[in-house]
Amino acid sequence: MTLKPARLLMLLVAALALPALAQNLAVVNGKPVPSSRADAMVKQLAAQGQPDSPQLRAMVKEELINREILIQEADKQGLSSSADVKNQVEIARQSIAIRALVQDYLKKNPVKDAEIQAEYDKFKSQAGDKEYHARHILVEKEEDAKGIISKLKGGAKFEELAKQSKDPGSAANGGDLDWASPASFVKPFSDAMVALQKGQITETPVKTQYGFHVIKLEDVRAAKIPSLEEVKPQIAESLQQKKLQAFQEDLRKKAKIQ
Repeated sequence: MTLKPARLLMLLVAALALPALAQNLAVVNGKPVPSSRADAMVKQLAAQGQPDSPQLRAMVKEELINREILIQEADKQGLSSSADVKNQVEIARQSIAIRALVQDYLKKNPVKDAEIQAEYDKFKSQAGDKEYHARHILVEKEEDAKGIISKLKGGAKFEELAKQSKDPGSAANGGDLDWASPASFVKPFSDAMVALQKGQITETPVKTQYGFHVIKLEDVRAAKIPSLEEVKPQIAESLQQKKLQAFQEDLRKKAKIQ
């Protein structure tokens, strides 16, 4: 069977058009909707926990067709060229590009296990091997703190006097600070606290940037430090943020800002 020249030409044109058609999800009012756009949306949905499936792709196709219809109408009405829309588009473009930059930077500069181990060792050394259960009363003036110490020596209950504390978080609970490591407090406070014996109260007011403290040590115990595996995700996240902050600060130093 011999094909006529016209028929042969039509088949050749159709064959050449197939790759182009395969690249498009649909054509709306003559404007193609690329399949790559659907792939990008499916990828986003997969990251949110929706697995790729024929049903999902069918839904995505309909959504993208509807979007194309609506954007064409918005363009037709001139809304896409308004200053407000352009500003919002630019902000969205920046957000997407910055997110890609961050992902690329973290991929090229991953947090290493050795860095996590070093940070964990630092945390352990700062936390120490003991935890302290203390109470405190915080006041504005040193004279007031001295007066509280005198009343305590006279037999007054610490929990009752703690109601006048400037620290609202502990005042309503008898000045209780719960169990904590010395590193949890400012140095003058922690130094005075660790020098106490169980049940003892500071003989003189302890001055910090917050005011004057009267401290009572309730008890001491061995520190309960979580294992590396328990805190590894949090340490990795913290180190990632530090890397990104340093990256941003370095770029800002190099930038010419007028």
